[in-house]
Amino acid sequence: MAKIAAFEQYWLEYEKWFDEHRFVFLSEIEAIKKLLPQAGRKVEIGVGSGLFASALNIEEGCDPSLRMRQKAQERGIKAIDCVAENLPYENQSFEVALLVTTICFVDDPKRSLREINRILKPGGLVIVGLVDAKSPLGRLYQEKKHQSRFYQEARFFSCQEIVELLHDAGFGVEQIWQTVFGKLSEIKEIQQPKPGSGDGGFVVVGARKIAESRAIDNNKNIKVF
Repeated sequence: MAKIAAFEQYWLEYEKWFDEHRFVFLSEIEAIKKLLPQAGRKVEIGVGSGLFASALNIEEGCDPSLRMRQKAQERGIKAIDCVAENLPYENQSFEVALLVTTICFVDDPKRSLREINRILKPGGLVIVGLVDAKSPLGRLYQEKKHQSRFYQEARFFSCQEIVELLHDAGFGVEQIWQTVFGKLSEIKEIQQPKPGSGDGGFVVVGARKIAESRAIDNNKNIKVF
């Protein structure tokens, strides 16, 4: 079941967090830009209120939260209803798919990444942004997750776990960048991303589609794309 209750009810609080942590957000944008190509049709899976898609000039997205989709649409994003395990797009429709702090909320990460493999063209790029569970920030989030409206139901992954999930879904990892160093409250300027993972709280993993993956349809039948 989609974990949307907090986002439906507290969407204003969600938006306010990014206003109050503007340079954290802008640092994350800079890290994503290290991987995001200018050309090609792009989609953000778990587009939320469209903050990232709008800042990155991504015109399409999907999300299970109606209130979040409405905000994304107000920002000019073509946002439609979806869960990541059942994407409403045709096979090989996109060159790029972006997920930003989405993988920690999906019910089935493996199936979600296989679905993304399906909608990407051969050689297409998936970019996964996440709070790295092995980083200082990731450990803090896990310790305090039950105090958060939004992260109570989240499952935090390490960068290495994401690399393994991507490999299993038919992707080859090409680049990893990290940012958000130090306490969030002390970030008062845009931080320049660094290669690798382990220190930065926010990690961006870029992986190329190298093989067709198997996905499971609504009738539980295996189909190969």
